This record gives sequence, C-alpha cells and structure tokens, in this order.
Amino acid sequence: MESESVQFAELFPSVYAHFCRRWNVDEYRPSAEAAAILEHLMDSGPLTVTEAARHFGRSQAATSELLDRLRQRELVDRIRDERDQRRHLVWLTGKGRALTAAMRRVLDPARLKTAFAKMTKAERRELLAGMHALMRVARDLRKE
Repeated sequence: MESESVQFAELFPSVYAHFCRRWNVDEYRPSAEAAAILEHLMDSGPLTVTEAARHFGRSQAATSELLDRLRQRELVDRIRDERDQRRHLVWLTGKGRALTAAMRRVLDPARLKTAFAKMTKAERRELLAGMHALMRVARDLRKE
C-alpha cells in the first residue's frame, strides 16, 4: 500500500505538468491579489468595499483601487444593495464569473479529452473510479 501511495505521489506532478490549464498569450491573467478578490466574491457573493478590505486586511482605498481596475476590465461592477438603497455592493459580472470559473479549472479539458481518447473504455472507467474513491476518502478524512 505504501509503495502505491508513493507511486501516486511521484506520478501526480507529471500528470499535472502534462494536463494543466495554460493561459493563452492574449488572455488576461489576473494578479494573485486580483484573483483572490475574484475568488472571494465568487464564494461570498456581493460585498461592500469595506467588507472586502476588512477580509483582505487592506485599506479601503487600496481595495477600492484594485476593484476599480477590475471594473475597468468589466470583471466586477457596483450594484445597489436591495436591502439598503444607500449602500453599493461589488459583484462579479458574467465576464468575471467566467474568468473565475476558468481560473478554477486546474486541468485542461481539451488535453484530457485527447488523452482519454487514446485510453480504453476500461482504463477510463478505472481511472475515474479510482479518483472518485480517493476523493470519497479525502472527504471522510476531513470529517475526522
């Protein structure tokens, strides 16, 4: 069992290197800071600039400046808070949600499709069954 886990650990970096999603040259690639804000908005929903600044431990001015840059790229927009018409919230646009979803795609589906086409149906089933089993155990371990 230990040798299998070691083999998996040794193979995983190569699998990742071959199948990781790559950015196109002309594609906007957000900075780590911008990506963190987009990710947080995707998970939290709309926030005020103050709430975002507090979450990231940044000044309101610095957070507002970063959000303005994201707004210029049409990745976020300011919307009026339905509960309190005096407040404005920052929220992802459709383009921002699409970019964030793309950032979350670690592996390239097209590259995997090409590789899967070269595998037998049984190999594909075994691979998927093994990955599902590994994730089931990971969820169980997280509960412990």
